[in-house]
Amino acid sequence: MPYTHEPEFDAEAFLAKTGKGRTVLNFEKGQTVFAQGDQADAVFYIQQGQVKISVISEQGKEAVVALLKAREFLGEGCLTGQTHRQATAEAMSDCEIMRLEKAAIVQVIHDEPEFAEKFIAHVLDRSIRTEADLVDQLFNSSEKRLARTLLLLANFGKEGRPEPIVPKISQETLAEMVGTTRSRISYFMNKFRKLGYVSYNGSIEVHSSLLNVVLSDPPRDAGKSKTQ
Repeated sequence: MPYTHEPEFDAEAFLAKTGKGRTVLNFEKGQTVFAQGDQADAVFYIQQGQVKISVISEQGKEAVVALLKAREFLGEGCLTGQTHRQATAEAMSDCEIMRLEKAAIVQVIHDEPEFAEKFIAHVLDRSIRTEADLVDQLFNSSEKRLARTLLLLANFGKEGRPEPIVPKISQETLAEMVGTTRSRISYFMNKFRKLGYVSYNGSIEVHSSLLNVVLSDPPRDAGKSKTQ
């Protein structure tokens, strides 16, 4: 019998089509994908749109910990023994999201090296980003934290051209991400615009000159309390 070559696994096609354990869900802007405390039994993959990840303290204070875009995973904590969601995921625009049941994604990670490589790269990237976020919060001024947040949202430092921030992000959300007040965000955004670092035209367009803010202003003394 002639040898029949098995077709190569296509990770993108797998994440684009429904199948066993895979369902495509549509969320309108403002809808909850999953809430803090919900059962963690699936991983999600954003096909279109943008999702905000936030946590709420027992006192009711909310902190935005990530803004995720198309081609990113969320909810992967269920694969590490997490039984309940530690954060809330909310659609920031109309979204199309693939829901992968835990058993389905575990199976494909086990069977398909290409998918496993893609998923591990995502997990490592998220881990590195989280570590950098922590250092940023501990040692940098609120102005520098805002500049770094805008650059990350505009995709600077990644493959492809930088892009405007879409959809428009409120100053309240930026304040929650940076860890400061809305008035401080407003002050710095006006400063960045006057200096030509950002521009507004229906969305926030970030220019490469904003890197000057991140590359200057050396980290503060770790022993000093953060007052900004």
